Amino acid sequence: MIARHAKIVSSLAAVALTTACGGYSEISIETPIRPTMDVSAFQRVFVAGFISGGSEDVDGNLETTRLLRSQLRTKSSLRVIDADSLPLQDVATEGRASEQTPPTQVKDEKDLDAYSNLFANVEYWKRIGEEYQQPLILTGTVLFTPHQRNSIVQREEEVLDSFGRRRVIPVRTYMERKGFVLSPKFIFIDGRTGTVMHSTTAREEILYNANQATPALSSYFELMDRVIPSFLSTLSSQKIKGTRVLLQ
Repeated sequence: MIARHAKIVSSLAAVALTTACGGYSEISIETPIRPTMDVSAFQRVFVAGFISGGSEDVDGNLETTRLLRSQLRTKSSLRVIDADSLPLQDVATEGRASEQTPPTQVKDEKDLDAYSNLFANVEYWKRIGEEYQQPLILTGTVLFTPHQRNSIVQREEEVLDSFGRRRVIPVRTYMERKGFVLSPKFIFIDGRTGTVMHSTTAREEILYNANQATPALSSYFELMDRVIPSFLSTLSSQKIKGTRVLLQ
């Protein structure tokens, strides 16, 4: 959005300069954006796993852990620890009374709320930090759920006018659409102290025509593609591209 705004401003400026001066040239520029978190105290990051639920067709814990580790290896200065994901659901139920035990089958946001104490367990995360040489720990929740909604969709339709000529007109149709909603919450924990340093949430939605068969895993990765840039900007500097006008 920022890049688009920069492009529009530059274009308007170019028009004004062309009128006044008779010529201009555009050059590309990149504006660095500082990361949300200061991770300079860490050399390593441990993607510990996630409490996940929603669709049974996608293992949100497994896929998210794999994807984020891959992204961090190539787009972060932190060294990614290769280790098995933690048994977070088992840890969350240890020592809990039966009526307080979080559900093993997570279906919605309410089920995820029952795991909030897990991420606030300072002693547990500090112990994990000591085991892995006090890294930055990344954990959280991932909810990937089927979704459907009736909405107006515009499509193009070819028609014949009164003279028999073909032309294309836009047609708006009210139809049922099906898809998925991805709601991840990323929690960053200081492996030295076991305390939460930062957390961030996202929500992305994708809908298809009811007769379109799209695999759940494909939709998951398409939605994660939208989430990844914001996730990476939390840990490392990013660049926003734009243009600048120079007089000739």
